[in-house]
Amino acid sequence: MPDFKLALAPSQLTQTINPWSWTFGNVSLFSVNLGQSGDPDFEARVLERVGSYGRQLGRLGEAMAVVLDHLEAQDPALREAKPVRALRRQLEEIADLKAAHHAPPAAVSAG
Repeated sequence: MPDFKLALAPSQLTQTINPWSWTFGNVSLFSVNLGQSGDPDFEARVLERVGSYGRQLGRLGEAMAVVLDHLEAQDPALREAKPVRALRRQLEEIADLKAAHHAPPAAVSAG
């Protein structure tokens, strides 16, 4: 009797979503790739030496806040621009999340 095989899924169910990977010999614990890079090795060095994408974006946000403060001092109407309000709101939300993340745990009361 002939063998009958029905493949309802690919034989390998993995997806690369980030440029980092942990490997031990031929065994990879995880591998992440956020997209196509012209030079993934260089990008990995930047992530190792400069900082994560989040850290890089955080620095850009901080710099933008300084630029906005300067520009808004010259033209207060700039505060009302929708993109400026949206960016300020995002920066405030990030600051709130950082503060909550770094806050000491609440004391547990006995009794």
